Formats: sequence, C-alpha cells, structure tokens
Amino acid sequence: MGKPVTKRITNTEKVHPTNGTWAQCTRKGNLLFISGQTAFNANSEIIGKGNFEIQAKQAFDNLVALLEAGGSSLEDLMMITVFVTNMANRPLLVKIQDKYFRNNPPASTLVEIKRLVDDELLIEINGIAVLENDS
Repeated sequence: MGKPVTKRITNTEKVHPTNGTWAQCTRKGNLLFISGQTAFNANSEIIGKGNFEIQAKQAFDNLVALLEAGGSSLEDLMMITVFVTNMANRPLLVKIQDKYFRNNPPASTLVEIKRLVDDELLIEINGIAVLENDS
C-alpha cells in the first residue's frame, strides 16, 4: 500500500468558487477537510443579507454540497467549527443545526468573532469528515 494521494476539489459548481490560493475542500486518505462556508452562493452573491437564518442555511447547504463532492455525507461529518459575528444568534443556530444533525451531530465549536471576510456575512462553518474508505 502506497501513501494516500491528496485530492483537491476546487471546481464544485454548487458553491462559491475559490481564488486559487485555497481549496474548497481537500481529501487525504479517508479524511475530508472543508474550508469555511458562508452565505455566498455559487455565483459569489451573499444570500440573506442581514438575515442570520437564511445565511446559516446557505452555509450549511454549501457544507453539504462539499461533503457530497468529496464522496461523503453529513453522516461522515465528525467536527465543525462555527464562527458567528453575534452570539445572540446561538438559539437560532441550534434550531437550524438540529435540522441538519438531528440523529448524528458532529463535535462542534462555536466562536464569536468581530467580522468575517465581508461585513455582510454573519456566519462561517468549516468541517472535517471521516469517510469509510480512503480511495
């Protein structure tokens, strides 16, 4: 058995494209690392300006799209880190997360930060998934 090859997935049309200096997600062996997902849609437009719930749903949908592109699913998601610009949105976040992770929640860290890459963004989520096989 040789060393696992790193596969970068950078052209998934379902999420915001990268500028080439980072990958949407990277896979090595059975580990899938997903870059922070925000309320940007595939056309690089911010969905739900000023609306935390809409932005959170977009970020989670982007996360799901990258899991699928990496040959994975929410069932394989082991860890997420959620960055919010206002901790007062935590109760709404919990409600939204429940819709995605009702039966199989990942380990999770929630961090309040001053701002994200764009002042209009209210949430960013990254994740790590462990897949069944390493091919």
